[in-house]
Parts: sequence; C-alpha cells; structure tokens
Amino acid sequence: MTPTGLVIRRAEAHEIPACAALYERVLRATFTWTDPRSHRASDFAAAARQEEVYAAFEDGRLVGIAAFHRRAGFLHSLYVEPRGRGVGKALLDHVCAAAGGPVALKVQELNLRARAFYRREGFRLEERGCDPPPGVAWLRLRRDMAAS
Repeated sequence: MTPTGLVIRRAEAHEIPACAALYERVLRATFTWTDPRSHRASDFAAAARQEEVYAAFEDGRLVGIAAFHRRAGFLHSLYVEPRGRGVGKALLDHVCAAAGGPVALKVQELNLRARAFYRREGFRLEERGCDPPPGVAWLRLRRDMAAS
C-alpha cells in the first residue's frame, strides 16, 4: 500500500539539509537503545557527498530518504516519517531497481522492526559484527536482484 501522490526521485543539492534533518529526527525518535546525541544531521550530509540520495515526497512534503553508495552496492540509509504507510518499501524498491544488481545493507541487531521489514523484502543474513565501543551489534544483509 503505497500512498497516492508519492514521488520518489534523486534529491537535489538544496534538499540535502532537509533530508539530513529527517535522518536525525527519525534516528533520535526510534533508536531508543542508543544515545540520541550520537545521531547528527551533519553525519548524513557528509556521507551524502559520496552517495546517491533519493527522496520521497507526498504532496510536496518530504516523507522519506534513502542513501545508496553505488560502487559498493550498499544502502547506507533508509528512513521515513511517519512509518507503516508503504513509503519505506517504495523507497527500497526504487533503490534496488536503480542499483541494477545486488544490494547490501547493515541493520542494528536491536532494530527488530527494520530486521523484519528487510526479511519480508527478501534480504538474507550475510554477516554479523559489532562496532567499536560502545559496541553496537549489527547484521549485514543482502538482497539479490531477483528478490522482491
């Protein structure tokens, strides 16, 4: 169920600050197991210089973002607000189609909602790991082109 009137396209340079602000808001609201101060819009903006940033707009309002590192085939970010309306799936499908090959991503192990979403969308576990202290555990997932 994708919202009617949803438009997904590459974000323009002047839209990156709004994308970064959405990134920060969503992370601070949903990653309750981490220090909210560790999520900064400036981190997204810095990474966006080397990534393709896709933005989802509904009736002209920014409702989701996805950042894709093409050379690595890596989905670095996928965040929407509000959740549960099909925007995340629409963004994911858009990025996977644009990728033209397998797509990998990392999801924090404690992010159960995202893990279930990616599993439903055909992603499979490739690797487990843990960041340096404070030691956030993560899963590396991959979806081949044929899955959806």
